[in-house]
Amino acid sequence: MAQSEGSSKRSSAAGGWGALKSCGKHLLGSRAPLSGARALLKANQPDGFDCPGCAWGDPEHGSSFEFCENGVKAVAWEATDKRTPPSFFARHTLTELRGWSDYALEGEGRLTHPLRYDAASDRYRPVSWDEAFAEIGATLRGLDRPDQAEFYTSGRASNEAAYLYQLFARAYGTNNFPDCSNMCHEASGVALIEAIGIGKGTVLLEDFEKADAIFCVGQNPGTNHPRMLGDLRRAAERGAEVVVLNPVRERGLERFADPQNTVEMLRGSSRPIASHYLQPRSGGDMAAFRGIAKIVFARDAEALAAGRPSLLDRAFLDHHTAGLDAYRAAVEATTWEAILDQSGLTMDEIAAMADVYLGAQRVIATWAMGVTQHRHSVATIREIANLLFLRGHIGRPGAGLCPVRGHSNVQGDRTVGINERPAAAFLDALEQHFGLAMPRRHGHNVLAAIRAMRDGRAKAFIGLGGNFLRATPDTPVVARALAACRLTVHIATKLNHAHLVPGAIGYLLPCLGRTEIDRNAEGKVQIVTVEDSMSMVHGSGGINKPASPELRSEIAIIAGIAAATVGTAAIDWDGFAADHDRIREAIAATIPGFSGYNTRVRRPRGFMLRNLAAERVFETATGRANFSADALPAETEHQAARRTDDTFVLQTFRSHDQYNTTIYGLDDRYRGVYGERRVLFAHPDDLAAIRDRLGERVDIVGTHDDGISRRAEDFRLVPFDMPRGALAGYYPELNVLVPLSTFGEGSDTPTSKSVLVTLQARTAA
Repeated sequence: MAQSEGSSKRSSAAGGWGALKSCGKHLLGSRAPLSGARALLKANQPDGFDCPGCAWGDPEHGSSFEFCENGVKAVAWEATDKRTPPSFFARHTLTELRGWSDYALEGEGRLTHPLRYDAASDRYRPVSWDEAFAEIGATLRGLDRPDQAEFYTSGRASNEAAYLYQLFARAYGTNNFPDCSNMCHEASGVALIEAIGIGKGTVLLEDFEKADAIFCVGQNPGTNHPRMLGDLRRAAERGAEVVVLNPVRERGLERFADPQNTVEMLRGSSRPIASHYLQPRSGGDMAAFRGIAKIVFARDAEALAAGRPSLLDRAFLDHHTAGLDAYRAAVEATTWEAILDQSGLTMDEIAAMADVYLGAQRVIATWAMGVTQHRHSVATIREIANLLFLRGHIGRPGAGLCPVRGHSNVQGDRTVGINERPAAAFLDALEQHFGLAMPRRHGHNVLAAIRAMRDGRAKAFIGLGGNFLRATPDTPVVARALAACRLTVHIATKLNHAHLVPGAIGYLLPCLGRTEIDRNAEGKVQIVTVEDSMSMVHGSGGINKPASPELRSEIAIIAGIAAATVGTAAIDWDGFAADHDRIREAIAATIPGFSGYNTRVRRPRGFMLRNLAAERVFETATGRANFSADALPAETEHQAARRTDDTFVLQTFRSHDQYNTTIYGLDDRYRGVYGERRVLFAHPDDLAAIRDRLGERVDIVGTHDDGISRRAEDFRLVPFDMPRGALAGYYPELNVLVPLSTFGEGSDTPTSKSVLVTLQARTAA
């Protein structure tokens, strides 16, 4: 396949020398390579910090270097010696900076001083912490009602910061907690609570060492959680089948070269991962799993008719599940025509997956946002759970459900109370412990918060980390919504586009990073904690000198705003900020599973939160694991797109030099793209037809019929191995095409993996 300008050969395998070169490049680019390298030796170690990257689980701490290429990028990004001081803003207006790229903004380095927006000069100007807290508190107190404020949380926040944040907002009087999980794994939480009674997975990292088959659905570990590749490869090497379902053929799931394997690096070799790599149409995963179940039921009937034992785990089904008969009826009523058309797979491909499933004694199903960012994501995850229930693949070693979260503590934030729909028992516990009435009215998630700000029903936005503007759909709509607020406050380490659309009163408050030392007034070094995708809670203590003496921890900033807003009569905010052990004591007193928190988290590997579903105790309405009998969607976006000749289904994803909205660089070597981001991937046959009709560069136009014009301009076409009728490209650049008005049924998650678009010739200069 010919390469175009800006492209080069794809890496032959994930990891390997390419990963080592990339690590060196990013460490040198930070202009602090020695401190960055020293920090990496403490990543995921007992006396160090938890990696600020992904939420993949950790093995026994201290056993080896426990970081990956993405971890290196995250640490180098934070440990840089580049700074964005007040003098930078004296030179640049916000209007000018809005024309910069995401990469250029964050490339200026760490924020150093608290800043207040000055509308007259269109610049941020330095302000004292006391002045900032006082005005923020006065503005919040001046709102007509607490529900006019939105409290956004990034998955970067620690358990302690998130707990204090939710306590502050609830003491203030609202449950408005738009959270980054609303945009990624909300469907997983909703589906799993309905299915097994808890919104988390049921496996530990050690289960990957025992599984006979692992189904990886809609995820790209090579870019999003690279340490998972090592666990998948080790599973493949000992004979486990690794079945991949992904519309895009990702290098990381094909072959992996372990940078820590000296012999392999010297030989330049790599090992395969996937035993089966299937490319369903985007949104076709539910149909694929329905097809597997249809074969399983048919073969089970054949076995029983022949006098052989059932292929199903009858003991588990009889004693631990509800709804099997309705599910079986739904499967039998689903035609093969519908399954094959929606999935885009062949009968042989589905049969091969059924063979793997039936031949395995222990099966893990793992998935990410390729599953969760569709209209029918909740139903799809329920279908995955259904299949595992049939043979009892839950609640025993080497088997279970495993949603792989994105940011390092997105799961922990939800555990400690970041939830717009809190459980009554949790609010009761807060009231009893703190002696304050807690709001009971459900609050806003991300999409509801955007609509409330857009419509003038919300007047204040406080962002605990993240890049709300660029992470959310319909970027221009969100920009106008933020700018219309009376107050915007962003707690951040670096400058991003969300900071460039301040409200009438706008603050940018710089905080310590995960890798930096946090000392209280007495000189005591503080630690925080995070929870990974396997429900393991780890301690984390920074080792680097803070980027500026003006920086405060997220906890100290939250405490300062809280004290200025709700006062200190009922809650000693300063005491919490001065000693994080006190926050953990409060967590232990109000959230089940955290007893002995301060002692347990200081053990080398931390501790696991009890997961009753992993013990086959299901806290559902039936007291059992619940089958779902949902029908397949009446029509997927791929089926809708086929009604016209020029409509495609677009999915957004990350480049390899990216984590969420943070752009570390402009390369995507696993996909063969270098030095640019405005590229659009398409099947080679589709691409040839598009080029013949429109030329080499195109504009992408959204087709959603809601009166909003959506256009992403000037994208270069790149051939890639993916289904016909599909397109793919990078967010946040393509988030302008994701409609605010389309979302997952039951989850409200943006449908970023199934956006209907057309293409037009690039005519603008």
